[in-house]
Amino acid sequence: MKTKLMMTALVAGTMLWAGAALAQFTTNFSFNVNQMVPDNDANGLALATNLTVTGGSISLVTVDLTMTGGYNGDLYAYLTGPNGGFAVLLNRVGVSNTASAFGYSDAGFNVIFADAASSSIQYYQNYTNPAGGQVLGTWQPEGVNIIPQSPPSSFLGASQTAMLSSFIGTNPNGQWDLFLADVSPGGQSTVVSWSLAITTATVPEPSILVLTGLGLAGVVRMIRRRK
Repeated sequence: MKTKLMMTALVAGTMLWAGAALAQFTTNFSFNVNQMVPDNDANGLALATNLTVTGGSISLVTVDLTMTGGYNGDLYAYLTGPNGGFAVLLNRVGVSNTASAFGYSDAGFNVIFADAASSSIQYYQNYTNPAGGQVLGTWQPEGVNIIPQSPPSSFLGASQTAMLSSFIGTNPNGQWDLFLADVSPGGQSTVVSWSLAITTATVPEPSILVLTGLGLAGVVRMIRRRK
């Protein structure tokens, strides 16, 4: 019984130590842009920002994007991090060889990109009808890492190989780049704003770890005295 009690105390203390060492911290960054994406121009619009984030390596990234106007099926957008990671947020949504070679004609987005969302934004009209206006809600990034001018047949069934999970484990500090391009003529989109939520696994102050260790040692000593 005493052995079981000691093992329980050791397991509880180890879990407490691990919980302290793996604390999560989320930092939110928001950017007002109000810039138009050049129409039919692969050079696009590059938005760069230098960030300083508290904590250690990245454990989760989500992105908010608000755009108005234009033709959604023309748009290509990706995010890169300062120390690795590449996520394709949009890549000619709606383009396929069976439905439309030009993609969806709706105008704008007010969305959150998160890998954990239930559906990809690639064929969002299978799940929602924006009736020509902004797409709303939380979606998986498109993640299809092919040239946006590829034949329509290349998009349908393409694998999601460029997701936000590519940032996990990297250092979040430094320059992040959001790139957007309109790769087909007709209609012009405006980037209103975007935001980035970065969750890191933080390392606690040494004093917290010392106190946790002292508490664990105290429990073990107490059990030994009762033997």
